[in-house]
Formats: sequence, structure tokens, C-alpha cells
Amino acid sequence: MKTTGNSLDRRNFLKRTTLATLGTGSLLVLPQTTNAFPTTNENEINIFGPKEGFTPQIGTLISMLNWMRSVILNPVRGMSIQDLDYIHDKDANSIGAMLLHLAATERFYQIHTFEGKNWGDWSETDRSSWNVASRLGERARKTIKGNSLDFYLSKLNDVRQHTLEELAKRDDNWLMAVDKNWSWGPTNNYCKWFHVCEHESNHNGQIKWLISRLPSAK
Repeated sequence: MKTTGNSLDRRNFLKRTTLATLGTGSLLVLPQTTNAFPTTNENEINIFGPKEGFTPQIGTLISMLNWMRSVILNPVRGMSIQDLDYIHDKDANSIGAMLLHLAATERFYQIHTFEGKNWGDWSETDRSSWNVASRLGERARKTIKGNSLDFYLSKLNDVRQHTLEELAKRDDNWLMAVDKNWSWGPTNNYCKWFHVCEHESNHNGQIKWLISRLPSAK
């Protein structure tokens, strides 16, 4: 009986140790249907981690995308067309153009990661819709103007909804798949989509800088 008890103790110890290890960074070895952490819904913006309706790592990515999007949108709420069109100097982009640029960048990664297309393979519809906003610069300064905030919010929302629909169809193995031919070196889909989040963070600083210099801010 003593030997049996020791054996059970060892098995219990190993089981507890294994579970603890999985909980500190080895989530990817779990089956796709297994979730080591409780899921939350998309409205719980400040809780990062798995989300309902998505595999664990994809849900965690969506946590980051949602949080960053809220940071981008909060400062521009209620902004007028005049403020959205404001050009600080000859090399600057307007806030409106940058919001559309964020939607264009996300659309680029949709086309690339969901449809397997590169820039040269874009449809005429996508080129017409997103080319100027994607590149910004002089053409954007001349053409992206006169739009209400609702116009930009609608574009951002439509693109994001498509992202969520497509990510719901995929799993963590897809997210970790490596593209060995990506321009900055071997890169997985997780990194590509984290870049969408990081890219918004970059423009968040620019947008806030412009807001502080709007004529209406004075």
C-alpha cells in the first residue's frame, strides 16, 4: 500500500507540474479545441487572452487588435471634417488620410494572408479602393478630404469585420505558419498580424501629435 501511495503521489505531482508548465507558455502543444484559460467576449477590451469563437492564440491576437483600435478611435470621436482634413505642413498627412491608411493596411494583410496574394496580384477593385490610402503622400493630400468621421469609421469597421470573420475560420497552426520568403525574413502569420496592431500604434502617435496642433485646439 505504501508503494502504491508513493506511485500515485508521483503521478499527481507530474500531472500538476505538466499543467503548470502548459499554463506558462506551452499553449501551442494543446489540441486546438482545448483552452487553458477562460475565454472572454470582444467587449471586455482590457482583458487580453482567448476570445469566444476563436482558437486561443488567434483570440489573444484579436485582444491586441481590438485594444489598439480603441486607442486610435477615442481621440478622434466627434472630430469635424475640417479637423480631419487639416494638413499641418507640405509633407504631413491629414488625420482622415491616416485613418483610411489604417484600413488600407489591414486590407493589404487580408489579401496577403487570407487570399495568398501579393501586391502585384491585387484586383482592380482593391487597387482603386486602397492604393492612394495605402501609399499616402501627395495624392492622398489632394484626394482624401471632405469626408465625415462616419465615413472613416465605416471603412475601418467594414475591414475589421472581414478580418474577424476570416480569423474565425482559421486555427493556431495557421497563425504560426512561417513565410520564408517575406521581405524582412522568415515571418509567421502571427507576426504579420501583430504588425497590423503595431502599425496602428505608430500612427496613433502621429494622430495625437496632429490633434494637439489643430487650429481648433487653440
